[in-house]
Amino acid sequence: QVHLVESGGGLVQAGESLRLSCAASGNIFKINDMGWYRQAPGKQRELVAGITRYGGTNYADSAKGRFTISRDNAKNLVYLQMKSLKPEDTAVYYCNADISSWNGYENDYWGQGTQVTVSS
Repeated sequence: QVHLVESGGGLVQAGESLRLSCAASGNIFKINDMGWYRQAPGKQRELVAGITRYGGTNYADSAKGRFTISRDNAKNLVYLQMKSLKPEDTAVYYCNADISSWNGYENDYWGQGTQVTVSS
């Protein structure tokens, strides 16, 4: 069993910042790629930012220059620092991780999501 738990969401005003965290726990041998996705009401889930085990990153155009993804491999954590938030960033943010377990299986896992609401 593997669990991903997000934290750090909340209600902020436009222009403010938030830092999301995601902790992975359970039967973990190695965490490969990790990422943050978001889903706004009535829209499809979309990638916000991704990071490889070795620190390579990629961002959605909407996140470039404002959001920074990082990770702590020793603690099985991934972060999303969000600055200059806009009302259009309002969504449920999900943590995603590709994890290899001690039993040799590799699977894709999702957290339960954390709500980010940006007021204008």
